[in-house]
Amino acid sequence: MHKDEHKMTIESVKSYIKEHQIENIKLAVVDVDGVLRGKYVHSKKFLSALDKGFGFCSVVFGWDSNDVLYKNDSFTGWADGFTDAKATIDASSMRILPTEDYKSVILLVDFSESKAASVCPRSILRKTLDRLEKIGFKASASFEFEFFLFTETPKSIRDKNYHNLEPMTPGNFGYSILRSSTHANYYHEIMELSQQMGMPLEGLHTETGAGVLEGALEYSEALRAADNGALFKNFVKVWAQQHNLMACFMAKWSSNYPGQSGHIHISLQNRDGSSAFYDDSKSEGISDVMRWFIGGQQKLMPELLAMVASTCNSYTRLIPGFWAPTAASWGMDNRTCALRAITGSEKCQRVEYRVSAADINPYLALAAAIGSGLWGIEHKIEPTKAVKGNAYDVDFSQELQLPRTLSHAAEKLKNSKIARDLFGDMFVDHYSYTRLWEDQQQLGAITDWQLKRYFEII
Repeated sequence: MHKDEHKMTIESVKSYIKEHQIENIKLAVVDVDGVLRGKYVHSKKFLSALDKGFGFCSVVFGWDSNDVLYKNDSFTGWADGFTDAKATIDASSMRILPTEDYKSVILLVDFSESKAASVCPRSILRKTLDRLEKIGFKASASFEFEFFLFTETPKSIRDKNYHNLEPMTPGNFGYSILRSSTHANYYHEIMELSQQMGMPLEGLHTETGAGVLEGALEYSEALRAADNGALFKNFVKVWAQQHNLMACFMAKWSSNYPGQSGHIHISLQNRDGSSAFYDDSKSEGISDVMRWFIGGQQKLMPELLAMVASTCNSYTRLIPGFWAPTAASWGMDNRTCALRAITGSEKCQRVEYRVSAADINPYLALAAAIGSGLWGIEHKIEPTKAVKGNAYDVDFSQELQLPRTLSHAAEKLKNSKIARDLFGDMFVDHYSYTRLWEDQQQLGAITDWQLKRYFEII
């Protein structure tokens, strides 16, 4: 596939399928949890659907990550019989699949022509980017993911009941040349996989922790960046399982290690392609647009956190002293803050959105990060004074404190008038309900911590 595969059109996709005699094509939808759902279709069916669209069962937005149906029919469910939603294939999303011996490709599906667009994460990001474009800007972004590799299989982790898992490498060894050289083949394969799938990595290195790596994806247009994030997470897991390994993207899998981040770097461009964030006449080159963007992100972070920290596990990471923020703080090149302003030139001027973990749904996290920033631009929201030094030592106002649980975050999202303006009532109602549901699923769970604390003593 040529290097400009993201410029593929319906006609060029048809030509590629016919030229390479590809018989089976994989179609994928990203559900509310950021999980890829989909199926193979034969080329004949695919070529017809490419022109006319096709029906995709709306259940993909009506169940949780364990395939349990939500009880409330907030979007789809028993009341309407889980009808098909009109789906359209995004030709520009086509990627080859080097993980498969048979020649095949994968394409992502949208729901722009149906009611499902109101809850589809990819459509929500599209809606946000359309609103950004109407006020004169385009966004670029990139994701950084930390993930743990284990010498386990889907069967072995269940046989062990998720206890005593064996990381690929022992000990804490951040930026290790020893580890990356010993396992050089794995590093090269992950980087080659990413390159072949059109989501190249800028870098790949060990982080602090047993068997943990960090991959930084290259910058691209915002929708493409979210596609890259979703595909990277899925196909690193595929690659790992094909090598009798497992990749984990939880926010925090063990209390013995820091959480796994999923930081997002964002910049805005004017219509002429120049940086909207850079103004050499201002302090640190921070333009008014960038300052208002940070102001909006800071103000709305507590209200929109459920779109970013979307699992119960997410909140185990957001504690003091573990490289994750506890308040909507910002600073200049300050990694203790939720928002890190990176400055220096028109080319590098950007905001790093550091509250996000590796468990994010890339589409919704990016929609929240960009949506809050564009709202800040629209309303010229001024941020607080930039934090200098350790943000954990700063006594922030209550309105800037981040929710401590998923249910608290979901309630704030549900009651946010700004979220409803940005993303629509149906999305806010459905998504906040799914997050409350998710939090409720853990309430009856008996954890190891509870057993150790109460079994004998109480």
